[in-house]
Amino acid sequence: MGRTPVTVARGDGIGPEIMDAVLRILEAADAPIEPEYIDIGKEAYLNGWTTGITDDAWKSLNRTKLFLKAPITTPQGGGYKSLNVTIRTTLGLYANVRPTMSLAPFVKTKHPEMDLVVIRENEEDLYTGIEYQQTPEVVQSMKLITRPGTERIVRYAFDYAKKHGRKKVTCITKDNIMKRSDGLFHKVFEEVANEYPELETDHWIVDIGLAKIADTPEDFDVVVMPNLYGDIGSDIAAQISGSVGLAGSANVGDEYAMFEAIHGSAPDIAGKGIANPSGLLNGAVQLLLHIGEAETAENIQNAWLKTLEDGVHTGDIAKGGKSVGSKEFADAVIERLGSRPEKLQAVSFEATSGSMPEPLPKKASERGEQPSARELDGVDVYVYNKDLSADQLAMLISRAAEPDYELSVITNRGVNAYPTERDDLFTTDHWRCRLLPAAGVKADQEGILKLLARLTGADVDWIQIQNLYSFDQTEGYSEAKRDR
Repeated sequence: MGRTPVTVARGDGIGPEIMDAVLRILEAADAPIEPEYIDIGKEAYLNGWTTGITDDAWKSLNRTKLFLKAPITTPQGGGYKSLNVTIRTTLGLYANVRPTMSLAPFVKTKHPEMDLVVIRENEEDLYTGIEYQQTPEVVQSMKLITRPGTERIVRYAFDYAKKHGRKKVTCITKDNIMKRSDGLFHKVFEEVANEYPELETDHWIVDIGLAKIADTPEDFDVVVMPNLYGDIGSDIAAQISGSVGLAGSANVGDEYAMFEAIHGSAPDIAGKGIANPSGLLNGAVQLLLHIGEAETAENIQNAWLKTLEDGVHTGDIAKGGKSVGSKEFADAVIERLGSRPEKLQAVSFEATSGSMPEPLPKKASERGEQPSARELDGVDVYVYNKDLSADQLAMLISRAAEPDYELSVITNRGVNAYPTERDDLFTTDHWRCRLLPAAGVKADQEGILKLLARLTGADVDWIQIQNLYSFDQTEGYSEAKRDR
């Protein structure tokens, strides 16, 4: 049989050390893959590739559709955008699968019964990276949750649970506050859950939900979350299992898949030869399962378990005790290929290639969704103002809005600033002004354009608008004020 081409990036920081260790194990296990090496990250960026990814790298990824990636350092505050985010969104890797289980007593943990899988939505939420500085004092970051994006990840979670013999799927959101965005995620979860009556389901608000994962992870089985919560939750789960260095990660889409460790590039220990290759190795095991090489994956995973069982640990696991380096740990795994653990539960895999849910059509027009009755109710106009009080701004905007629109409310940082009896409100230079059509006037695009023209003529420095829509007679926007 032929060997499967796989694009491989050795990364930076500890990346090259742990990738070399993993590739040696794969070679010793006769894993039928053919690496194609690419350079991405800092060097590519310094050579003029603003994304940190060269054309040759993209060509390899488009050809192999499989990616084994070591950690890449993401610059903070500048430079290229997170390569993980760029790769996930460009290749449509919407499902991030992060299994975590206890290896007690051989890896120290307070949670010897934990065995959970975090399935994280990978393309949306705050990780779209859509941000704007709108005034000298205010920066906006957009949180995007879509119905089709949510349906894909929720279906993936339920299919995963069913195929892997899991009993329960948990949804974690913050829909008590973000009633529209996280509310949509929770609503779609409940809709899809009705199609899987054999699986138990529950829902937790993110603050207590993640606290419970940290405290009683054995109560969870498969957990599906939006992007940000899933990132945090999976790291919590990995850390309390004994070490973030143990956890592998699969990023899967309809056509492409990427496999990696969940941890970063750890530049503080780079070049010392002490990093734990286990997370990347477990990512490689997921890759082998994805391409149908269950027997090889099983051999490597059982050899790894036997290595840990025999007390061969890198420093993050030994925690001050006797430890080995990256190369020595790989040697120990290679030595135990063909062996099975005696006290830990040996794994028995079945190939999961082709086990993805049926892909949703790419375009909204192709999904056959019934359009909602959409009605324009008014507009929120965001204004830059550092000189006028809320009352003065309200007077200026009300006069300019006449006769077709009326000022309903002004908020600052989401807090009601007008009308209010409070005169001690802490404010910034960024104001949201809700304008609704006057009695007998129907809101429309042309009327809003005329409204904006009148505001401009009155020297109102508007910086953004947000149309207010109702869908099937249900308001699709939050209230313009909230209590503190």
